[in-house]
Amino acid sequence: MERLQTLLNAIDGRGYKAYKGIHGEYQFPGYRLSVDHVQGDPFAEPSRCRILIDRETAAIPESLYSNPIRRTALEDFFGRTFARTIAQHVCGTRGSGRSGEITIAPYGQQVLRRNSVLVTNGALEVRFQIALPANGRSITALEAKEMLFQELPQVVATSLLSINDKLTAAQAHVDSVEDQQQLRNQLQTHSLVAFIADGSILPRKSGIDDRPLPDAVPFVAPDSIALELDSLHQGAIRGLGIPEGVTLIVGGGFHGKSTLLHAIEYGVYNHVREDGRELVVTEPSAGKIRAEDGRAITGVNITPFINNLPQDKDTSNFTSQNASGSTSQAANIIETLATGTRTLLIDEDTSATNFMIRDQRMQALVAKEKEPITPLVQRIRSLYSEQGVSVVLVMGGSGDFFESADRVLMLDNYLARDVTREAKGLAGTREKEHSISTPFHQTGSRILKRACLSPRLRNKEKIQPFDTRALRYGETEIDLSRVEQLVDKAQLQAIGHLLAYYYKTSPQEKLEIIEALRQLLLLVESKGLDSVTPYIMGTLAMPRLQELAATINRMRSLQLVQRPA
Repeated sequence: MERLQTLLNAIDGRGYKAYKGIHGEYQFPGYRLSVDHVQGDPFAEPSRCRILIDRETAAIPESLYSNPIRRTALEDFFGRTFARTIAQHVCGTRGSGRSGEITIAPYGQQVLRRNSVLVTNGALEVRFQIALPANGRSITALEAKEMLFQELPQVVATSLLSINDKLTAAQAHVDSVEDQQQLRNQLQTHSLVAFIADGSILPRKSGIDDRPLPDAVPFVAPDSIALELDSLHQGAIRGLGIPEGVTLIVGGGFHGKSTLLHAIEYGVYNHVREDGRELVVTEPSAGKIRAEDGRAITGVNITPFINNLPQDKDTSNFTSQNASGSTSQAANIIETLATGTRTLLIDEDTSATNFMIRDQRMQALVAKEKEPITPLVQRIRSLYSEQGVSVVLVMGGSGDFFESADRVLMLDNYLARDVTREAKGLAGTREKEHSISTPFHQTGSRILKRACLSPRLRNKEKIQPFDTRALRYGETEIDLSRVEQLVDKAQLQAIGHLLAYYYKTSPQEKLEIIEALRQLLLLVESKGLDSVTPYIMGTLAMPRLQELAATINRMRSLQLVQRPA
């Protein structure tokens, strides 16, 4: 501490780059402060720092981090507590640019594996950023000392050094996350793809606020199809299980169909307590599918859905820089299946109509040989029977899917009802007319050309996420605004560094895309998110294989090794 005070006094009033002299590690009461990277300008990205607390001082009960899921939950708890405490004790703006800010990576409603907080054998490490203060571009040492010797120690003491004061809250948070994982682990045993517990609050405050809607109608499973799953800390939990196979969610407009599907699609992640969806769990590979007009597609076999295009355009190796709604939705399904996804989630509201259905009148008017699209209604049954892939489909405008459904749920004012028998009665005997059983061919081997993954822009590495909407990667910007299960900017930052790591360490062009990505994620699972970055940072969160693959597949600069003729 004294050495840091001396350094700050010596550079007071000097040019901003003199802050570089405080790089290093300093002992404070109960913790060490490590200044890992010092910003060169008050308008630049803030300086990267760490708080390091040894095991004896942290005094964290081992039961809170006794397995990987509990450790992730505990790290999440400390990160959220640190962020809340910053808001309470840090003054904020103190001069030019971002001077005076202390920040940690933002936390959403999901509990993700991150590298902003690490618990290692009971020792605690918290990574954050501090915008060192300046007047213009001159150092203001007095304000820097206020931040480093008054505000920051108060934040650390309140959020990290008093575990006994927070033990009950930490235990509840960790137990809740472990219960969610326990429920998810039971899905396959019960032949389910998702489970929605009674009392869950599914509606959100708004399209830009992911917190629960106050006074929303709690979800309740119909008695006829309710079941119970066991949790470690709450006992038996009653709710609705979505079975493997084809499930339709129907009902009038604004009665909760899409809201239920949204809860299911985000059920691949664990959630914080009181989110309302913390007991909504989905099998971890589930993928949301939608139309994406204008997206790029490179070398995908979409023949199961689209064939015989005009001018003999090849759909077994389909490439486009401006895909239509139907071709993009077909490619999204094929690409997602390649990742090993066992469940597809589809909403008619975000689908291409001609991809979903083709009614009898249109079939009578447009001859079959003139229509290149095989609609989903004719393929949905074979997805499950041939591929073992379940589908959960929201459909409010057509009953043509009734024949293929294993279960039909109706949402009425956010309350669910099993209407399978009624739907089958209305369907009649039209199943043979609507389904086809020709082989479901998937895309063959797709091998990346390494050069297209270069992260360099004008001789500098450029990896910059824009929330979850887009990723600036080298010379290209990848549009991910319609990849709905990408929930955190930190996931997208991690995806960028994973791709850069692959570019730097895999010169051989041998591995198929998905296999290469799987190996990358296995590396991170075993060695941590830090293993793919050249410097210490705390702004990464673990992505799924599905979103990692979705990012590569949407690169307009994507190039594949030519297949032998």
